[in-house]
Amino acid sequence: METKNPNEEVVPLDTAIQRGETTITEITLRKPNSGALRGVTLLDLAQMDVLALRKVLPRISEPTLTDHEIGQMDPADLTACAVVVASFLVQKSAREAALTA
Repeated sequence: METKNPNEEVVPLDTAIQRGETTITEITLRKPNSGALRGVTLLDLAQMDVLALRKVLPRISEPTLTDHEIGQMDPADLTACAVVVASFLVQKSAREAALTA
């Protein structure tokens, strides 16, 4: 069994993103470092602010999403990404406690 990287989360998309000939059906988000958070407040990310997400998601997504692609995302998919980003802002012990509660 493959060990899950706690610093990455795969987000399956309800509505695929079409990029030329490529269809993106899932996005891997990496836990942001301080540099990836420049220009946004942690409170904005914790509150799932769309403008903050549009700044941070291109810095932490694989494949790298563009601002335009994020602006066209299905709201349910954007919310799923926001939940993952917000969870990265919590200490690992608190995340684990929440999952086992």
